[in-house]
Amino acid sequence: MAQSKAVYRKPKKKITVFSVVNYVLFIIIGLIILMPMWKVLVDSFNAVGVYQFRLWPSDFTLDGYRVIMKERGLLRPLYNSFITTIVGTLFGLVLCTLGGYVLIQFDMPGRNILAYFLLVTMIFSGGMIPEYLVMRRLGLIDNMWILVIKHGINVYNIVLMRNFFEGIPSSLYEAARIDGCSPMGIFLRIVLPLSKAALASIGLMFAVGVWNDYSTVQIYITSPEFVNFQYKLRVMIMDGDTPPTAYSVSQTTLYNAGIIAAILPFMILYPFLQKYFVKGVNIGAVKE
Repeated sequence: MAQSKAVYRKPKKKITVFSVVNYVLFIIIGLIILMPMWKVLVDSFNAVGVYQFRLWPSDFTLDGYRVIMKERGLLRPLYNSFITTIVGTLFGLVLCTLGGYVLIQFDMPGRNILAYFLLVTMIFSGGMIPEYLVMRRLGLIDNMWILVIKHGINVYNIVLMRNFFEGIPSSLYEAARIDGCSPMGIFLRIVLPLSKAALASIGLMFAVGVWNDYSTVQIYITSPEFVNFQYKLRVMIMDGDTPPTAYSVSQTTLYNAGIIAAILPFMILYPFLQKYFVKGVNIGAVKE
């Protein structure tokens, strides 16, 4: 006699008033957030600058983006932003990973002194004038390298990497030492391959910080050849200093095209790093 098989049925979710209100509320919040972005996007393709909200451009044009990609006054700062962001992110990741790895070497002489020294720099700052004097002595005034050096040493990110490295099982370190692996070999072969989430999230922090920095350019850089795109965009919008161009494009169209060009790289980058970024948010938050 065949035995009847029990069929498991997934219980249906009840639609509650709370869930309906929750969905409606977040849809409204999402639309409120997207509306200004949509207006900027539409106005960047609109040949006639308007202040009204429009769903579609009334006079479609790509001249705003053509000016950015062809005029040296805007293309050069955009190029500077890409170079400093890439180099600054790599430089920052190298320093914070090496610094975090050093701080987990518990048998290293002077480790506690170094950790306290770094902690003091997080709490106290020398101020703008001592920082300016140091940068001048280092020859970084009116130099693009200041965007790389200034953001490369970030104690907060070093602490995050140290906390992540401490979460790696100690048995992996011991097994590597038994096999004769040197400390640098352990770092390159064991630690870094297991740190993709931390590297992605912290690298994204470095990249956003360097890309969006205009105050450093405003203080330390005077040559137009070394300014980044964020500073140039601020000068255009606040001071109306637009570069001369052969295209008949309105200032409003050019401003909005510049804003889209400034936010587009990270809008493209975020979806690819989202899974790593979500994991990296909780670096060092949970200790087993």
